[in-house]
Amino acid sequence: MSPPLPVDLAQLEGWQAEFDRLHERLRPHAAQRRTHDRMKRHLEGVLGKAERKNGWHLAEAAGDTSPYAMQHLLGRASWNVVGVREETRRYVREGLGSAIRARIVDESGFLKKGEKSAGVARQYSGTAGRVENCQIGVFLAYATATECAYVDAELYLPESWTTDRARCQEAGIAKDVVFQTKPQLAQRMLERAQEADGPVQWVLADEVYGKNQELRRWLEEQRQSYVLAVGCNLHVRRVGRKPKEARRVDEVVAGLPAEAWQCLSAGEGSKGPRLYDWVWLEADSSDLPEEWKRFLLARRSLEDPTEIAYYFVFAPAGVTLQEAVEAAGLRWNIESGFEQAKQEVGLDEYEVRQWEGWHRFITLGLLAHAFLAVQRARARVEKGAPA
Repeated sequence: MSPPLPVDLAQLEGWQAEFDRLHERLRPHAAQRRTHDRMKRHLEGVLGKAERKNGWHLAEAAGDTSPYAMQHLLGRASWNVVGVREETRRYVREGLGSAIRARIVDESGFLKKGEKSAGVARQYSGTAGRVENCQIGVFLAYATATECAYVDAELYLPESWTTDRARCQEAGIAKDVVFQTKPQLAQRMLERAQEADGPVQWVLADEVYGKNQELRRWLEEQRQSYVLAVGCNLHVRRVGRKPKEARRVDEVVAGLPAEAWQCLSAGEGSKGPRLYDWVWLEADSSDLPEEWKRFLLARRSLEDPTEIAYYFVFAPAGVTLQEAVEAAGLRWNIESGFEQAKQEVGLDEYEVRQWEGWHRFITLGLLAHAFLAVQRARARVEKGAPA
């Protein structure tokens, strides 16, 4: 992923006009003009140079004497968060266009104190790398070779929340919100994107989602190609083998000859090509149409041969190993994307506890980050580089 351009987009010719056009697209989603205007102030604040992107600092950036108006926007003001979310998706689709190569699903943790914030619990956070008191958001992004722009997000609710309706009511969580696993939330967002935009070249995700058979089956029913990371203990059936002969993926890969591995680049990194040893083999695809295949893909570190990652691949029969490898490498864009979104637009600096407030702040944050992603892509194209 290329280094981000400065957040101060005033240096880019025409950026203000582009921002104004984007803001105007939000007009149908706000009940009142003043709410629409307040959205603009919020977006300008998170895109600007405020030290932090919380209520007080955004209010100061907007010239307010108190954070009330900003808090009102995220709490009681009448505007359609679903409409803004869909506007974000359309903007990204239009702005990145044919350069979009994948939809990527991933989660991010938001460290919190106390027990009042919707969905907060002691749970594993990949962001922190340990169990912490935090909220977990599941995100969907559209990715090019150089950019990652988020278009959707869902707040994960642990069962300790959904079985305590009094606690849910206090946090503004509606009665019809039930427990859903992270893969179920991911499928829900992918369904929305699929319905709106149709299939993309790839869907990518880590082990949390790759090990979920229901999600893989749904993607295959949609004829949507994927490269999904899986754990070493998942089982795979090779071509021509009986179901009872399914074996762990690490055992299958360990039995392959040394010459089966190929050194290939998974894309450009900050220090040049990201080189690994790769191997793949066809998995049982007997239940699929002839033009579709399943594969087991493995990635081995050049420095430490014991460090091996595994993927399930579903793709048209003519897919090449290099294509699958490049797709696997694209997934890393979302990690850089989270870092950018948190640093550039303060995606993790909210001070809301309610369910609706979380989705409102995050949705506006994703729109702001999408604006940056599209501007970066356009600036590269103007310089003759890939978007």
